[in-house]
Amino acid sequence: MPDRSELHQENLRKIFYPSSIAVVGATKTKGTVPYDILENILKADIDAAVYPVSPREKHIAGVRAYKYVLDIDDQVDLAIIVFPSAVAHMALEQCGQKGIKSVIIISAGFKEIGEKGLEREKQILEIARKYDMSFIGPNCLGVINTDPAIRLNASFARQMPEEGSIGFLSQSGALCTAVLDYARAKHIGFSKFISFGNKADISEVDLMYYLMRDEKTKVILMYLEEVTDGRALMKAAKDIVSQSGKPVLILKSGRTMEGASAAASHTGSLAGSDEICDAAFEQAGIIRCDNIEEMFNNAIAFAYQPPPETNKVAIITNAGGPGVLTTDAAIREGLQLARFSEETTRIFKRYLPSTANIKNPVDVIGDARADRYDAALTGSMKDPSVAGVFVILTPQSMTNIEEIAEEVVKVARESVKPLYTSFMGEADVAGGVDILLRNKIPHYILPESMCKSFASVYRFHHHIMNLNAGPVIMNEYDRTLASGIISGHLSNQKTFLAEDEAGEILKIYGLPVLPGGLAASQTQAGEIAEKIGYPVVLKVMSDDLTHKSDIGGVRLDLKSSEDVREAYNSLKMAIKGKIPESKIRGIWVTPMISGDVEEIIIGIKRDPSFGPVIMFGLGGIFVEILKDISLKVAPLSEQDAEDMIRRIKGFPILSGVRGRVPRDIESIKNCLFRIAQLAVEHPEIKELDINPLMVRPNGQGSVIADAKIMF
Repeated sequence: MPDRSELHQENLRKIFYPSSIAVVGATKTKGTVPYDILENILKADIDAAVYPVSPREKHIAGVRAYKYVLDIDDQVDLAIIVFPSAVAHMALEQCGQKGIKSVIIISAGFKEIGEKGLEREKQILEIARKYDMSFIGPNCLGVINTDPAIRLNASFARQMPEEGSIGFLSQSGALCTAVLDYARAKHIGFSKFISFGNKADISEVDLMYYLMRDEKTKVILMYLEEVTDGRALMKAAKDIVSQSGKPVLILKSGRTMEGASAAASHTGSLAGSDEICDAAFEQAGIIRCDNIEEMFNNAIAFAYQPPPETNKVAIITNAGGPGVLTTDAAIREGLQLARFSEETTRIFKRYLPSTANIKNPVDVIGDARADRYDAALTGSMKDPSVAGVFVILTPQSMTNIEEIAEEVVKVARESVKPLYTSFMGEADVAGGVDILLRNKIPHYILPESMCKSFASVYRFHHHIMNLNAGPVIMNEYDRTLASGIISGHLSNQKTFLAEDEAGEILKIYGLPVLPGGLAASQTQAGEIAEKIGYPVVLKVMSDDLTHKSDIGGVRLDLKSSEDVREAYNSLKMAIKGKIPESKIRGIWVTPMISGDVEEIIIGIKRDPSFGPVIMFGLGGIFVEILKDISLKVAPLSEQDAEDMIRRIKGFPILSGVRGRVPRDIESIKNCLFRIAQLAVEHPEIKELDINPLMVRPNGQGSVIADAKIMF
């Protein structure tokens, strides 16, 4: 028996390409969801048999109606349930008895309304599993397939969108209608358009895999309100990018931190849910968009034009100011202005007026007509150093906007290089913009958006598609021993491990833990210090103190037994004076780290969707002030670790800026790999801080100066 994910892939085929459809719960009442869905299916001129199912009607919209699904004599590939939620389970049961495997449940009134709706959702899921059915929904707009081979509009959207190569998935049905209207105005077409609603059965991940294999889809877009299974989403995106080369663009709502609970560790407080989502998406090769406009700005760039071979662009404009603005935006996005060859320069001198600027950006002057744009465009496209061309137009009184647009379309069709446009304005340029959009030439209201989209396409094809390296796995440690220690602490109902106990676990995983001992008396503290060697550090160990330095629970640089005895007493008195109810387990004695070191922080946070997340940043007391950190989801590849280290603004401090000694980057990476593996193999660990990790000069390693673990 296939698992649910395999079953969904089989059944999704009949959702999008059914030979026969039953609209279960259809009515004659125009302007209602049941009627509109049936009408949309019929209006789209679908190549499939359509069966309305209605207990009270004999004909709907000129088509014979059936009282029950079971009354239909023929085989039914797809059932679309539009009955109210209170009876939807009965309709689904009959679909199962009929042998229908593919279902869309439009009806609302499920988990989105609370506990009663959640019970209904569980009920329909049980029925689906009983009959090996798959369903999209409930609480969704429906699905659309623009493929001329079927032309299915199984939704209550107002109109059928244009055919295209963009697959769109949305958790929100209301957003779908706005997106369809936006896309229609810009002549943006879709291959598949799917509202998946509550995703009670078929998830966004299932749909992503379907679109990965769909020959009509080149680009996958998605709107998400919640990430239920972040690791599955990441895997799907990585598979799509690596196996099909299709970009995945996601608009994820919920960027604010409202409602986030306070965390005991630095990592927990710094690694917010949205920052984790950003990091996870990037790690998986997902392009995260901030709004609908940005999503479609990127989508049309991917769908309409070939990818650039380099980041070198040519800018053609009829106004100097917009040319400068575009130049600034291009450089800001990591692009470069191409240097024209001597041959290209000769062409420009021959066909452009003497007042034109023939360097990049090329200014064809305000009175330019289509012939000048043609000369500048053709010359730029043929130049071997140019990877793509930006065409800017401002409406002057002598500008033949539509003719220039037609010229742009002609040149774009004859070239294998990408061409993007920005006809600036609105009313005057509308005719030209319409020509560009109808001919699938990317157009942007602002040149800055044009540069950003070009850069997204370039980064995807030259960087993101290469992010498929496997994780680094460490083997030389005793996982069973670590599990036993953790189980012991959990059985004692411990929720927090200070440095001495956390160090036991870290040491098993090969992390550079300092030697030390827990003293229960002045004498014992002195003996441990003598054994370790001076100078030493004394730290209060208590399950009640997560940030011991904040309440004076540390004494540094103790150089004699007398210093140790005095520090021991003062620590005890200080803690009892400030937090009298605290239970002190003892005083930890450990070597004082001195010399040429830099402090960094490494941590773990357990995210409910993405699982273990690793944090890296500059350490010490300033980490929460500067917030100079990077995040990745464990496990980590070699490239992940490298990116984490290089991404922080403080990386020059580690690499050796302005004569500073470079730090041992390899030892940092080694610690990151081991911490990531610890996080993956021990889900009991909710949070962990190594703060600071003292990093010595290159080749001299690093050492953990403090650590804590939260369960």
